[in-house]
Amino acid sequence: MTKPVYGPEDAPAVRPPPGEFPYTRGVRPEGYRGRPWTMRQYAGFSSAEHTNRRFRLLLDRGQTGLSVAFDLPTQLGLDSDNTLALGEVGRTGVAIDSLDDMRLLLDGIPLRDVSTSMTINAPASLLLLLYELVAEEQGVGPEALSGTIQNDILKEYIARGNYIFPARPSMRLTVDTFRYCTERLPRWNTISISGYHIREAGSTAAQELAFTLANGIAYVQAAVDAGLEVDAFARRLSFFFNAHNDFFTEVAKFRAARTLWAEIMRDRFGARDPRSQMLRFHAQTGGSTLTAQQAENNIVRVAVQALSAVCGGAQSLHTNGYDEALALPTERSATIALRTQQILATEAGATASADPLGGSYYIEALTDGLVGEGRELIEEVDRLGGAVAAVESGWVQEAIEQSAFEFHRRVQAGEDVIVGVNRYQSGESEPIELLRIEPDAEQRQVDRTMRVRADRDPAAWQAAVAAVRGAAGSDANVLPPMREALRVGATVGELCGVLRDAWGTYDAGRVPA
Repeated sequence: MTKPVYGPEDAPAVRPPPGEFPYTRGVRPEGYRGRPWTMRQYAGFSSAEHTNRRFRLLLDRGQTGLSVAFDLPTQLGLDSDNTLALGEVGRTGVAIDSLDDMRLLLDGIPLRDVSTSMTINAPASLLLLLYELVAEEQGVGPEALSGTIQNDILKEYIARGNYIFPARPSMRLTVDTFRYCTERLPRWNTISISGYHIREAGSTAAQELAFTLANGIAYVQAAVDAGLEVDAFARRLSFFFNAHNDFFTEVAKFRAARTLWAEIMRDRFGARDPRSQMLRFHAQTGGSTLTAQQAENNIVRVAVQALSAVCGGAQSLHTNGYDEALALPTERSATIALRTQQILATEAGATASADPLGGSYYIEALTDGLVGEGRELIEEVDRLGGAVAAVESGWVQEAIEQSAFEFHRRVQAGEDVIVGVNRYQSGESEPIELLRIEPDAEQRQVDRTMRVRADRDPAAWQAAVAAVRGAAGSDANVLPPMREALRVGATVGELCGVLRDAWGTYDAGRVPA
């Protein structure tokens, strides 16, 4: 229960300064004074050519990093010409089936100089390999590439549903990716452990924090169990959090997350490298908070949420377009979203001091409260056998569903106010220009994928696919043979099919034995 006034008795602890363990106040001593956060606007729609044009537009207008949204078939490991993909190609992101598509997506973009985030999970390793292959064609070696793949399959079982394989082989694929990147792509963030979608599914701030870190524990433990040295890979782990409307709670959540993760990595896993103990995170403003009613109000919501991420010390940030409750963002709404970040960075004084709210009685009390709640929830996940077991049992999903139900009950009762929805409604709706996907874009993508199959060397393709099948059935790392298969023309859908045959698929309706 929030008190009307907070004082010294509510926040007695004096925290170490930014850059010192447990990094509550930030991972950099100088905050944003040395450099601001990366402005990484999420984009992807229709075809690789259309998305490439949007990337160029955003880079020309001051974006400092790329962020790729993939369509639903790509996220599910289905090629665009698969009958299950009909009607979904290019709708919620860009369709990437083959090396040809990735070449078009990145055409003219200097990969040596640009950091790229790819929001992809079940087939994340394949999209990373395609990115590496295009960079190689540009003359850029893997050691020079920087960016992030989301690669967080546990939250797909919890919150999104875009999974392919069962949890345990999926964890094996994640660890193979850790190993591959440790050896070949030292600057690449191998996973972005995501609370964003957990929050979008209806969790509380404390649940978002705790379940995300519990998933992080599971990934680190899986890698350690596979023989990886914690300080060899943990420095390349990153996190992805939501920024919702309660400004002060969100700032405290980010501070609490750093505190808990530093303690987990030092005390549970014995990490000694400070970089392994630091929680670095990307934030995105809350998609579920956007309203179709009075959509321009979303500009204000996004600005408040973005400021919470900045005051909370985010390393990179995406701001949503105000029209995203209705459609993918137009050029105009995407530009307004980017300008929001630029105003915060240049006009609002947000980069002047590290942890600007540190020492506030209210913020410090909220931080301590979320640390305590988060620790209790993580301990409960541990009692259930860890994140994988808690997901397989449905306990995490049920906890989030209960929170979502309670929130909607409060909204319907008018206890929680949403401006324009359950209070301050207006009878008239303003017309808003929406992004329209070209109706023939899907067929063009299907045709291109079919041409890839027709033009490749059948013998080289068959040999490469057989090598992937062999690796999947053994303890070998599957990424090197998958890289070769993609190079000779195998598609994402074909290689996911090979892994489906070897590992099976996940059935959310089946209770594990």
